[in-house]
Amino acid sequence: MAALLLAGVGVPALGQDTPESLLPPGFDDPAPTPAPSPGPSAAPTRAADPLAPVVGVALPADTALGNAAAGEPVSEVPIDLSKYELPEFAKHSLDRVGAFAAGNAAFPADSFGSSDGRFLQVLMRRMNAPVASRWASIVLRRALMSPLDTPAGVNGADFAADRAWALLRMGEANAARGVIEDVDTDNYTPWLYQVAMQAALANGDPAALCPIADKGAAAIAQRGWALAQAMCLGLAGKPNEAGQSFNRARSGTSPSDIDNLLAEKVLGTGAQGRRAVTIEWNPVSQLTAWRWGLATATGVEVPADLYQSVGPQVRYWQALAPNIDPVARVASAELAATAGVFSNAGLVDLYSEIEQGGDSGAAQTVARDLRTAYTDGDVGTRIKALRTLWDAASTPRMRYARLILTARAASWIPASDKVEDADRLIASMLSSGYDAAAHEWRGVVKRGGEGWALLALADAGGAGVTAGEVTGFGDAGSRRKAQMLLAGLAGLGRMRSSEAQNAAASLDVEIGGVNSWTQAIDAAGQRGDAATVALLAGVGMQSVSWDYVAPEALFHIVAAMRAAGMVNYARMIAVEAVTRSA
Repeated sequence: MAALLLAGVGVPALGQDTPESLLPPGFDDPAPTPAPSPGPSAAPTRAADPLAPVVGVALPADTALGNAAAGEPVSEVPIDLSKYELPEFAKHSLDRVGAFAAGNAAFPADSFGSSDGRFLQVLMRRMNAPVASRWASIVLRRALMSPLDTPAGVNGADFAADRAWALLRMGEANAARGVIEDVDTDNYTPWLYQVAMQAALANGDPAALCPIADKGAAAIAQRGWALAQAMCLGLAGKPNEAGQSFNRARSGTSPSDIDNLLAEKVLGTGAQGRRAVTIEWNPVSQLTAWRWGLATATGVEVPADLYQSVGPQVRYWQALAPNIDPVARVASAELAATAGVFSNAGLVDLYSEIEQGGDSGAAQTVARDLRTAYTDGDVGTRIKALRTLWDAASTPRMRYARLILTARAASWIPASDKVEDADRLIASMLSSGYDAAAHEWRGVVKRGGEGWALLALADAGGAGVTAGEVTGFGDAGSRRKAQMLLAGLAGLGRMRSSEAQNAAASLDVEIGGVNSWTQAIDAAGQRGDAATVALLAGVGMQSVSWDYVAPEALFHIVAAMRAAGMVNYARMIAVEAVTRSA
């Protein structure tokens, strides 16, 4: 997975908006982060990076002003660039780095607490992202993106790079770029140059490299940065200089090298560019970040089979790319929603675009059913449309994606004991955090059924649950779901200690087991270090499937989040565990 990103060469970029909120209004509103104090801080030396080497950038050549009078020669004088430098208080400090996302309150600036920065770096670099849980991914994205104090023992720019690198592997291309852009280019390190290139590629945005291309090329002897310089000259409307730079960069490589050809295609899109380049994918067996990013930037369609050669995060990048046709990215968007990268509102908007496009096909059929589910005046017809959307999903992951897609429409169905799909309606609402609407079904669902179990977890202050009710839930259905229910309820403090122990013994869940990870996340929760808890939760869910997430891990994640003041996320992760377990 990391190899895909590091294999990229270098590119310019297309703009994208700030990441949208994945939560319904008012779901979670912690206090805003205090503004950082002015002034830069000294950057400590970074430990040797275990990943591939980095790239570099050179400042643009100095410009000169000419003073000309009518009929007189121009006399050039050097510019005093110090006049245009930002004052110290306006520069970004490495003491606190991060970005705000629309609709999401940032984590408190001290959310890493007293954790050693080197320990956090190791966790981020070794985490095998994406992680299993949609809700754990959402909270981890928020943590890694927020403006946070740089912990002790690390360089602020390098630590920002590590956060962005983890976000990229999670599929969060927009969030990664936001973190990188909060670091002034004067403070870039080789590691940050390298991650900045990957972020530009993941966003399909080669032009994002232009402010750093020269310095990157100076810092790192890599063909990608040399090609980035050529592309940026082309985008600046300097075709002759771009051509010379491009020829130097591709020296010693095959004329048919696809990485060169894609760079040449970008180069030719600039003003006065006259290069016609044809991209042939037949000889290509491996997709890389470079190839995906440049192809996306220039409107070249990446063959579907090449996505099988990379990790799922590239599908999530595709889902976020605004210049790709909605029909081409809708399947990826549904997958991205299950990983917390796409919201219910984002999916609905995407299908609305498809419906307005008027094309025929499966996506258009889904769009029409979705419109019926939202707008038809007859409740029975709306439920039938929802059922059609749910039943069309062929895999567990796609079934969860359809629950997310229909979440708001489900929240508009009035609670009634005459509705047969109450369990799925509740699961759909809770998949996107519509817990208030879901709780209207408390008097309707059958006690001991799945809807009851989900509401028991989602209820912020309901009555306790007994061991018999938990084991009875397992006897009536799935033992695995019952294990997750127990872990969630115990972690949320919704069971007496003796009841939890009895249920754990009956269901064979070792909630009292101890190892270095449980000790670390439990301690971080007790200290209230929310960002550290979020990171350790991601470490504990290193799987693309819930099948490999142990109920014991769920217990510690839920308990630690509750202790650290993130009870809303704890509840939703527990609900998701029961919903997605077989």
